[in-house]
Amino acid sequence: MSPAPATASGAQLATLLFFRPGPSAETLCADMDPANPWSLSTLNARMQGLRRSLGSDPDGDPYVPRRKSGQDPYRLSPAVRCDWTHFLQLVERALPAGPAGLPDLEEALSLVRGRPFGGAPLPWAEPYQQEMTTRIVDVAHTVATYRTAPGPHQDLSAARRAVATGLDADQASELIYRDWCRLEHTAGNRHGLHTAITRLQQINRELDCSLETETEQLINQLLNDTDRSAGM
Repeated sequence: MSPAPATASGAQLATLLFFRPGPSAETLCADMDPANPWSLSTLNARMQGLRRSLGSDPDGDPYVPRRKSGQDPYRLSPAVRCDWTHFLQLVERALPAGPAGLPDLEEALSLVRGRPFGGAPLPWAEPYQQEMTTRIVDVAHTVATYRTAPGPHQDLSAARRAVATGLDADQASELIYRDWCRLEHTAGNRHGLHTAITRLQQINRELDCSLETETEQLINQLLNDTDRSAGM
């Protein structure tokens, strides 16, 4: 979202107002701190701080409009934009184009900065985090697949960037780990393949879960292929 609020709470407040505009004061106070809801005076102070932080548009209108009465909604100016909206626009335009849409898909991934909403989102943000993470992983998988396959679009460095972005958004995505394993195998990078497998096994141990059957089968296949190649 741009321009960016100066504080973490300001960023959270701006994000809430962007995704869920027009809440009541009571709802806004509870959403921002469910365990200890803000008081109305705290809310007013935070809104004023956000207004100062975001400033005004070129016409002089504040990005956080002032409420003229208690019935007016809490909201951001329509001029405030969010990277997520741009991400979706790029993806929806690119996906039907197949590999020809790679530039837009890679531009969309370039907008991603780690896990959406961070590691501990407020409860209201959890459904948005899940949706965003799923979309990011799907796009990263699509790019990695196109960039790993033989042909004019193959670019293993670009595939690695897509994998890294996907894992930044969801460090436990076995779909992306499978992409990582395939691209390192395609590159003939035995060390890279073992690095990917080791990291996935470590993540699964931390989460106390087993490998998906498809992942286990792929690892066995790639390791066998690598061992046969090494023995030639």
